[in-house]
Amino acid sequence: MSNSHSDSYAAAGVDITAGYRAVELMKSHIARTMTAGVCSDVGGFGGLFELDVTGMEKPVLVSGTDGVGTKLKLAFLMDKHDTVGIDCVAMCVNDIICCGAKPLFFLDYIACGKNVPERIAQIVAGVAEGCVQSGAALIGGETAEMPGFYPADEYDLAGFSVGVVDKKAIIDNSSMTKGDVVIALPSSGVHSNGFSLVRKVFDVENKDIKTPLESLGGKSIGETLLTPTKIYVKPMLELFKAVTVKGVSHITGGGFYENIPRSIPDGLGAVIDRAAVRILPIFELIQKTGSIPERDMFNTFNMGVGMSVVVSEQEADKALAILRANGQDAYVIGHVAESQDKVQIC
Repeated sequence: MSNSHSDSYAAAGVDITAGYRAVELMKSHIARTMTAGVCSDVGGFGGLFELDVTGMEKPVLVSGTDGVGTKLKLAFLMDKHDTVGIDCVAMCVNDIICCGAKPLFFLDYIACGKNVPERIAQIVAGVAEGCVQSGAALIGGETAEMPGFYPADEYDLAGFSVGVVDKKAIIDNSSMTKGDVVIALPSSGVHSNGFSLVRKVFDVENKDIKTPLESLGGKSIGETLLTPTKIYVKPMLELFKAVTVKGVSHITGGGFYENIPRSIPDGLGAVIDRAAVRILPIFELIQKTGSIPERDMFNTFNMGVGMSVVVSEQEADKALAILRANGQDAYVIGHVAESQDKVQIC
């Protein structure tokens, strides 16, 4: 690519040589994510992946796509770009795991006002870390420099992942019944949803978000809000091996009221014990600062629960032990009952 340069394109605000430099800087991060199925190197027109379906009777591909949303505004304000990539991966692979699927590979898309290779490499470093945490290979992506569309110091980040599951192992909630137990997997913070409300509550563009606060364990609001989304893939894959999981919900935008019902069949509902939910300090601060009704909090944020899992009462202790052995401080937050309401918090 050494002879590729366009003075005319550069005059229009697009430096294609910066793109090549960014690719060189991100290669070492991408290399961390390589798995046995990868068949291509960075720079081709498509990412190739050889699917190993050994032991599967009917392999089913499962896909998920998402972005980071306006959490990126916090990254701009804090000038910290090496963790939002984890968020991007997490939002995709955490959805895939709800079906029982193992993520295979990931591709990202970065659109920016000005391609600063070092900043792009920081973003991709986060994407690569998310891929390592989830066992997915980063097999491709795209960086688009779009002057006039994005401000020079801003960017957007999105991606998608593909996973695989044997058809007979798909989690479809068909075996769920009253008396089953709802288990919570703690979140690391706000994750990547509700940031339009968060930014309004804290007036982040105009107020101090960098001063450490005792209520947040000595961290600032900005630092706390940028805590990357927790990735639950590997602990959940271990759980699937040993326990019959009847339903999984990734608690994202819409909170408890929107996401838990997605894993509950008609005629049943999840009864959540409000007192059992371990609400993180950042949510208490959001609620107090914004004078937000508790119902709205549980309908917008994860409130400290990043994922919920439904298992039988007989297997609950075993499920908790497996999750805790795999780094998740899991705990019971409710049970399944006959109900026309898919979720009740009481």
